Amino acid sequence: MIVIWRNETVVTEFILLGFGNLHGLQIILFVIFLAIYMITLSGNILILIAVSTNQGLHTPMYFFLGNFSFLEIWYTTAIIPKMLKTLLTMHEAISFSACIAQFYFFGSMAVIECYLLAVMSYDRYLAICNPLRYTAIMNIKICLQMAAGSWISGFLISIAPIVLTFSLPFCGSNKIDHFFCDLAPVTKLSCSDPYVAETTTFILASMVTIGPFLLTLTSYVNIISTVLKIPSAQGKQKAFSTCSSHLIVVTLFYGTLGAIYASPSAKQSPVLNKLFSLLYTVITPMINPMIYSLRNKDVKDALRKIIYKNSCCPCINNTVNPETMLKQMPVEVTADH
Repeated sequence: MIVIWRNETVVTEFILLGFGNLHGLQIILFVIFLAIYMITLSGNILILIAVSTNQGLHTPMYFFLGNFSFLEIWYTTAIIPKMLKTLLTMHEAISFSACIAQFYFFGSMAVIECYLLAVMSYDRYLAICNPLRYTAIMNIKICLQMAAGSWISGFLISIAPIVLTFSLPFCGSNKIDHFFCDLAPVTKLSCSDPYVAETTTFILASMVTIGPFLLTLTSYVNIISTVLKIPSAQGKQKAFSTCSSHLIVVTLFYGTLGAIYASPSAKQSPVLNKLFSLLYTVITPMINPMIYSLRNKDVKDALRKIIYKNSCCPCINNTVNPETMLKQMPVEVTADH
């Protein structure tokens, strides 16, 4: 909605155009994205259940995986439900405040994911490359600090881009050529120069992506170097399979995120913007549970036990104290991890 007040045009709501140019494909896309959303939710919920109810998974590695799965649930929920509604209505109205909230939560979750990916890779680096010091370094306090630091940093870092972007005057069109409120399509609607907002976002995005990505890459390089020394050919193959899968997901996430936020909005193609956004908001979150957890033997065994226990005696429920998730268990470094 556009309101004229004292000869000034004020935008009170935006219109998400979504994939309006793909006439006749909206229903097909709706079914596909709904299925992806259900798979993403189901996979991450299963991981949370397995990690929280199985004593054997109460280690730092699975504590971080639990955080990651919880994050992915909210990360996709901030985007996909509104996108699905937009596909059905061809275009969807979103209030100014709701647009701010969506951009803020999406940005915060993306930042948190960058940090959690780095923390998880560092945890694996310590477990594989420094197994004798692992339990001493990754204690309860350190794990909680790393997880809390990732979440708090994400919510704080996203404040500056939000304030600068939505402080811009919007006095023209209110139609966002995207399926959610993202930086580039929103700043294009501003009737003033978005240089400060874009530059600030670029600097913060660089800090958030480059540092954690280099840490993640360095960790896996050291892991691979250590794995090469494993005498067992089967062990090497399993380790390389796991590391390569992790690196593919990490590269896909950081690459598409960087492609969107490292270039000026004026030079971005709306079609490519939507395509890259689909990769890191829809596709990658669906793949992550399969890559990081559901291919893991311990997680699959834990899920089998839960299914067997519930089918045999559904009346029994295990209540787990959250603090027990970080009790140090004897760590066996295997290629599956």
